[in-house]
Amino acid sequence: MADTMQFDLVSPERSLASLQATAVQLPGADGDLTAMPNHAPTITTLRPGIVRVESPEGNAEFAVTGGFAEVTANGTSVLAERALPTSEVTQEVLDGFISDAAEASENATAENLDELAKRTVDIAAMASELGFTAR
Repeated sequence: MADTMQFDLVSPERSLASLQATAVQLPGADGDLTAMPNHAPTITTLRPGIVRVESPEGNAEFAVTGGFAEVTANGTSVLAERALPTSEVTQEVLDGFISDAAEASENATAENLDELAKRTVDIAAMASELGFTAR
């Protein structure tokens, strides 16, 4: 039984991580989940939140605004809409995330208004978790 798996996190702007991990906590759209070596194959959409990675070299955290994750027995790959190491997240960055979500809500159709409202709430929850205020 392997005790680590490959973890990769990429966003359109850059590759943020490629390392061996013992566990990856994901903010899945249907609830949080933890991927570990030998996990059953799963694909999930992500909601705004924190991806937490445990590895032999130490732990890492990344703020994501959404995306997809593929989990296999040998690894977890995250394709994020937008992502930053939590150490790079500032109040200004979070204000931009919330502003973008609010703007999308203003231009939303009736079919996706609820989804965009939930996205705004998820970003506010992420802000609070990181010690910031959602404005």
